[in-house]
Amino acid sequence: MNTLRQAYECVLDNYYGGPALDPRVLLRDALSAYTRELMRRGADKPGLRLPALTGNRESDWAAFAGMIGAGDPDALHAAITGMVAGLHDDHAGVEKITPPPEGGPVGTGIAGLSAAQGPRLDPAARPPLFITRVLPGSPADKAGIRPGDIIEKADGVPAFIGNTVNQSLADVFASHTVRLTLRRPTTGRVRTVTLTEGPLQEQERAVTSKKLPGGVTYVAVPGFFQGVADQVIAALKGTSKAAVIDLRGNGGGSPREVTRLLGAFAHGKVTSYFCPFTGDCTANRTDDTVPLLGLRLVVLTDRACASACEDFSAAVKDNGLGTLVGTRTAGAVSGPAEAYLLDDNSVLLLPRVRHLGPAREIIDTVGVPVDHYAPMTALDLVKGRDPGLAKALSLL
Repeated sequence: MNTLRQAYECVLDNYYGGPALDPRVLLRDALSAYTRELMRRGADKPGLRLPALTGNRESDWAAFAGMIGAGDPDALHAAITGMVAGLHDDHAGVEKITPPPEGGPVGTGIAGLSAAQGPRLDPAARPPLFITRVLPGSPADKAGIRPGDIIEKADGVPAFIGNTVNQSLADVFASHTVRLTLRRPTTGRVRTVTLTEGPLQEQERAVTSKKLPGGVTYVAVPGFFQGVADQVIAALKGTSKAAVIDLRGNGGGSPREVTRLLGAFAHGKVTSYFCPFTGDCTANRTDDTVPLLGLRLVVLTDRACASACEDFSAAVKDNGLGTLVGTRTAGAVSGPAEAYLLDDNSVLLLPRVRHLGPAREIIDTVGVPVDHYAPMTALDLVKGRDPGLAKALSLL
């Protein structure tokens, strides 16, 4: 119970929107999740109901705690998760600290899905659901699964119900074993494969690049990890005409790397704002210590481009630094999350500021729209075609 109180107080004191939060809503969301966990185990109790609350954080907590009592440990953790989920902030969450697995990372090796929207599945995704990335040497790779394979069912659960992606697939793919019904788009062959988690090769976090005709350099940026800006700039040196920066599947990273990379394309520009609940916003600006490359720029994005990836994309679009091609970004961007250690050895992640684009627009939940729509299909992946890159080259 003390851990739940820690989380409750921490949200009210440290979340950027904490001053506007109603304690009654936080406790309602906590109790809702608490009772759902008990019901899932067939352990609901007749006396569990939300007591009369007033909006006073101290008296409301006392009434809530008196009703819960000592509490069920698993249900209390669910209550914390539910309370934080009620903030509807992609950068707020609670995580248990677990040691890394002995012998390195494990998984099935399916590293990308067409319906990915940052950290979740995209409610706007259209059928079919297909695999976009398979890690080399993984169980999926050894089973002959390839990018472009269409997932018709996972553990017997259909990928789409009508034209709406089945959100329960997120739990299916999080399990240790998953049974997939797959269809190869080129042949129509349908097969069922059972995948069990196994050892994965360590994946090097590095950019990849290639020179294209006409003085164009293509650079794929998997994340805004430390040092990535300098890797991209080094790959672009010697390019005479233009750069294509591929951010598809980029889940974000460091805001500093964003401003540094943007500094290679413009100086003196506002790239975004970090805003407290009240008071003045702080402008983030291009790193003008970086020499300008003087290149035309096309950026490739998709629905898996999230957080710092959207920060970069919005700065390019709003400041007229280049053209966006692909699909709208995830709409999963907030201020940088700070970590707060709870006494059960879990970590509460809360942004102290909110993120706005260079035009002070809200990007979270909305995403950054592209200038030219060029989605990737399952057949494109199987046949090695890239509509986004083809469109980028046609514009250049």
